[in-house]
Amino acid sequence: MTMGKEVQLRPKVNVSSYIHFLLNYRNKFKEQQPNAYLGFKEFSRKCSEKWRSISKHEKAKYEALAKLDKARYQEEMMNYVGKRRKRRKRDPQAPRRPPSSFILFCQEHYAQLKRENPSWSVVQVAKATGKMWSTTTDVEKKPYEQRAAVLRAKYQEELAVYRRQRSLARKKGLQSTNNRRRGKATSRRS
Repeated sequence: MTMGKEVQLRPKVNVSSYIHFLLNYRNKFKEQQPNAYLGFKEFSRKCSEKWRSISKHEKAKYEALAKLDKARYQEEMMNYVGKRRKRRKRDPQAPRRPPSSFILFCQEHYAQLKRENPSWSVVQVAKATGKMWSTTTDVEKKPYEQRAAVLRAKYQEELAVYRRQRSLARKKGLQSTNNRRRGKATSRRS
C-alpha cells in the first residue's frame, strides 16, 4: 500500500516513421551480426542510405506505425493530469519593456503600408517593414535608435522604482508576519 499521491508519468512522446524504421533496422542488424560493433555515425549513415533505398510501399508500413503512435500519444496526453508548465503571470504594476528602434520604425510605417496595400496580411506588412529597415541607412535609423535609447532609460528608472517598492512591500509583509508571531508568542507566556 502506497501513501500519498500516485505519481503519473508523462506519456512517452510519439516517434516519426524514420525512427520506427531505425529501431527495426537496429534490431535486425543486432540479430544478424550480434558481435559486430558499429559506431553511431556509421550506423546512422547506413540507416539513412537504407531508408532512401526502400520502396514507398515499405515506407508506408512505417508511416502507418507513426500514425498509430501519434494517435496513442494524443490520447494519453488527453488523459494526462500531471504538471503542465504554467507561464509566470506578469505583474500588472511592473513597467512594460520599451520597444526597440526596429519596433518604433515598424509602428511608424505600418499604417502607411496598410493604406497602400489594403489586401496585405499582417505577416506581409511585417516582411515589407523588415526589408525597409534592412535597406535603411544608419543615418536614417538614428532618430529611431535615439528614441529607443530614451525609452530604455525611462524604463530602467521605472524598473528601479518598481523593484524598490516591491522590496519594501515584501519587508513590510515579513515584519507584520513576524510581529503577529511575536504577539502570539507573548500572549502564550502570560
